Amino acid sequence: MSKRVPYEQVEETIRKAFIAVGMDEDKAATCAAVHAESSAAGVESHGLNRVPRFVEYARKGWVNLDGEPRLVKAVGAVENYDGQLGIGVTNALFCTDRAMQLAREHGIGCVTLRNTTHWMRGGTYAWRMAEAGYVGMNWINTESCMPMWGSVEPSVGNNPFCVAIPRENGPVVVDMAMSQYAYGKLGVYRLAGKKLPFPGGFDSEGNLTDDPGKIEDSMRILPTGYWKGSSLAIALDLAAALMSNGMTGSDMDGAGNGSCGGCSQVFIAFDPDMFGDHDENQAKLDRRIDAVHNARPEDPDRPVAYPGEHALANRERSHREGVVVDEVVWDQVCSIADGNIDVVDIASK
Repeated sequence: MSKRVPYEQVEETIRKAFIAVGMDEDKAATCAAVHAESSAAGVESHGLNRVPRFVEYARKGWVNLDGEPRLVKAVGAVENYDGQLGIGVTNALFCTDRAMQLAREHGIGCVTLRNTTHWMRGGTYAWRMAEAGYVGMNWINTESCMPMWGSVEPSVGNNPFCVAIPRENGPVVVDMAMSQYAYGKLGVYRLAGKKLPFPGGFDSEGNLTDDPGKIEDSMRILPTGYWKGSSLAIALDLAAALMSNGMTGSDMDGAGNGSCGGCSQVFIAFDPDMFGDHDENQAKLDRRIDAVHNARPEDPDRPVAYPGEHALANRERSHREGVVVDEVVWDQVCSIADGNIDVVDIASK
C-alpha cells in the first residue's frame, strides 16, 4: 500500500534517519534532499526506499561517513579523484560540480572517480548539469548483477548511464540502467504487489516473466535490448575503470563492500553554446521536441513524451500534493529516524 506524505516531512524524516546513523548534519541535509527529490520525481527505488540499505551499509563500515574525494591527478580539463569509500551522493555531487567548473574554463570538463560508493539515483547528477546549462553525461560500474547475453548467471553490472540536454522549456534527461528494470524498481513493484508492465527477466526455470519477485530470486534480469544492453554494459564498465584507474565490476565482486562498494564513475560536462548561438540552439531543441509531441500515439490518452518529461510532472505534483511512499518502507524509515537503527532492507531481497 502507498500513500502521499508532504515533501518537507519526507525530507526531514530522511535527514533525521541519516543523523541517527552518524552522518554529520550538513551531509545529512544534502543527502536527504537528494533522496526526497528522487522519490518526488517518481524514482522511489533510489530515494526513500534506499535509506534502510544505506543505514545498514554505514553500520557495517561499508560506507566511510567521513570520506571525502581526494585529488589524484589533473591533466587539463580532466581530473581524477579517489572517493575513499565516502558517501556516494556527496562524492558524486562534488564531481558533478567540479566537471562544470572545468567546463566553464575549457568548454568541456571530465571528472573521474574511483573507490566510491552507490550514488543512488544517477539522474540526480545529469539533471544538475542540465539545469545549470550544460550537456551532461555520467555513468557508473557495478558489481556483477546481470547475466551477459547467453549466460544464466550474473556476469556483468547493469551499469546505469545518464545523458542530459539543457533546454529552457524542460531538460531532456535519459537515466537508465543497462537492464530492462533496475533491481530497485523490481522491489518497488514487489512491495506494491504488482506485476511489471513488460517482461523484465527470467525465473529460475528460464521462463521470461513479469513477476518481479521471481526475477529477484533468479538474478536473471533482462539486459536492455538483449545482447545490445549487456554489450554496452561491459563497455561502460571497462571505460569507467580505465578512465578512473579504478575497479571493474568483477573486481568488486570479491571486495565485500555491498552494492557498488568501491565502484568507478565518470562525469562529463559540455558547454552546449560553445560553437553556436544560445537562442538558435534553444529553438532547435524546441523544434525537435515539438516533433516528438506531434508523433501519433498508440494510445490517444497517452501522448508521446520526451525523456524526463514525466519526471518533471511527477516532481511538480509531489511538491504540491505530497510524495508517494510505500507505507511499510515509510514506517521503517520513521523508525530509523527515531533511533531504531537495527534495520532489515525490505526493499530488496
